[in-house]
Amino acid sequence: MDVSQYLPLLVMLALGVVFVGGSLIASAVLAPHKRPTDAKLAPYECGIVPEIESPQRFPVRFYLVAMIFVIFDIEVVFMYPFAVVFHQLGAFGLVEVLIFSATVFGALLFLVSEGALTWGPVKHLVRAMPTRTTSSTIQRVGAEGERVA
Repeated sequence: MDVSQYLPLLVMLALGVVFVGGSLIASAVLAPHKRPTDAKLAPYECGIVPEIESPQRFPVRFYLVAMIFVIFDIEVVFMYPFAVVFHQLGAFGLVEVLIFSATVFGALLFLVSEGALTWGPVKHLVRAMPTRTTSSTIQRVGAEGERVA
């Protein structure tokens, strides 16, 4: 087996490791070690001193929904080539797509069970009025005990 074919790959790997290590060492040596002042930590708004507190960040659930969208978008992209060559792939292609779809559906079930799609506490509807009956809708003449308006 000719190992010389792997030499360029090993050289690129070594260069990558040296670059990453050198970058980490250079940032540790050259970075300032003093704590920033309050003025540097304050948000910069074109030279205007902010009068109100900055708005809250988006909740993580927003990003989870975006990631779920990307996952299912990728699934749809993988379905188009399968649909084009469905007859050429035969049963093997069908089994592979079913396994892929089951995996993605399992991921969706996991995300739903972890609460990725819940947007807050569950709100239960409360009936405003009791069910309508003849005694609650018709005011009877002479019946003082049953007067319901």
